[in-house]
Amino acid sequence: MTNMTNTNIPTSFETLGLRRELLQALEEVGYTSPTPIQLQAIPPVLAGRDVQGIAQTGTGKTAAFALPILQRLADNRRQAPRGGCRVLVLSPTRELASQINDSFRDYGKHMGLRTTVMFGGVPKGRQARAMANGVDVLVATPGRLIDHMQDRTVRLDMVEVLVLDEADHMLDLGFIIPIRRIVSTIPAQRQTLFFSATMPNEIGTLAGAMLKNPVHVAVAPVATTVERVEQGVIFTDVARKRHVLFDLLVDVAKGRTLVFSRTKHGADKVVKHLNESGIPAAAIHGNKSQPQREQALANFRAGRTRVLIATDIAARGIDVDGVGHVINYDLPNVPETYVHRIGRTARAGADGMAISLCAPDERAFLKSIEKLIRTRVPVMAAPGQTPQARAA
Repeated sequence: MTNMTNTNIPTSFETLGLRRELLQALEEVGYTSPTPIQLQAIPPVLAGRDVQGIAQTGTGKTAAFALPILQRLADNRRQAPRGGCRVLVLSPTRELASQINDSFRDYGKHMGLRTTVMFGGVPKGRQARAMANGVDVLVATPGRLIDHMQDRTVRLDMVEVLVLDEADHMLDLGFIIPIRRIVSTIPAQRQTLFFSATMPNEIGTLAGAMLKNPVHVAVAPVATTVERVEQGVIFTDVARKRHVLFDLLVDVAKGRTLVFSRTKHGADKVVKHLNESGIPAAAIHGNKSQPQREQALANFRAGRTRVLIATDIAARGIDVDGVGHVINYDLPNVPETYVHRIGRTARAGADGMAISLCAPDERAFLKSIEKLIRTRVPVMAAPGQTPQARAA
C-alpha cells in the first residue's frame, strides 16, 4: 500500500492538471482551491491507481473522486453499453446518492457526459428508461441497484471504475452482502476507489478484497472534532428535553439549526411539538417519501425552514452551508456519529455551535464520546437555568 505525503503536492486545481472544462465548472460553482483530500486523491485517481481514502462528509471527497473520473472519461470517450455504465458509484443513502449525482453533473456540465441516479422510494420504470441507452456514470444505492439487476434492466459487465462511498455506513445499514454480490458481477480489471470515515475490521477486510495495491489517503481522522465548533452539553431529564430545545431555538433565533434525533418516531414528535409551539420545523428520515425529503431539504437550504430534525441515516446526505447550530436532542450511542453530526456546522470557514442534551440514561454515551474526542465537553446551562453538575 502506498501512502501519500504532503511533499511537493500542487496547491491549485490548475496545477493538478485538470481539463479546461472542469476548471470552468469549478469556477462557476465557486471552488477556488483544492481541499486536502482533493490534493491527495486526484493525482493517483488520474493515474489509474486504486485509492483507499479515510475522509468524512464535508471534507470535499466527492470532488476528490468525481473530478478525476470525469477527466478520465473525457480523455477516453467511448459509447456506454446499452443498459450499462462506465462508472458505478455506490452510496448508502438516497440523499447522498442524489448529492453525488448532482456533483457529477455540476462538474461535468461542459463535457457532454451522461449521468443518472438510482435509489428506492421512487418508481423503477423511469430509472430503467434512463439506463436503456447506457450512461457514463451511475450513482446508486445497493438495494435499488440489486432490484434492477434482478429485473435485468442494468448490466455491470462493462464497468471501468467502481467507487464505494461511506463504506462504514454501508456496513451499519447491512449492505455488505449486497455489495459483495454487486462487485462479483463487475470486471476484475477495473479501477476501485474506496472511501470510509472509519476503518473497522470488516471494512478493512472488504477493502483488502476489492483493492489492488491501493494508494492510501487520509484526512480529518474521525476522532478530530471541527476546530471552529464550540461544544457544550446540557444535563436534563428526558421529560424536559423538548422544553429545553424550544428555549434554545428561541435563544438562537437566527440562522439554520440542525437537530438530531436517534429515532424516526422521535424526530416526528419533536417536529410536532415545535410546530405547535410556533417554531416552523420539518423532519427528514427514512419513513419520509423521497419528494418529502427533497422538499424539506430544499426549504432548509433556502432558509424557508430554519429548523430541520434529522436521523443519522437521513443526515448523511445533508451538505448545507450556513448551519449555525447543531443540537443533539438525543446523544448517539456510537461515539463516531457525534463527530459526523457536529461537522454539519462550521462549514466554509464559518463558526458553529454544537449543543447536546444529555439525559441520565445517556451519560455513558457522553463518556464514550469524550473518550473518542479526548476532551471533556463543557457543561452549559439551559436558557434561564443554572447548569446541572456533571456526574462523577
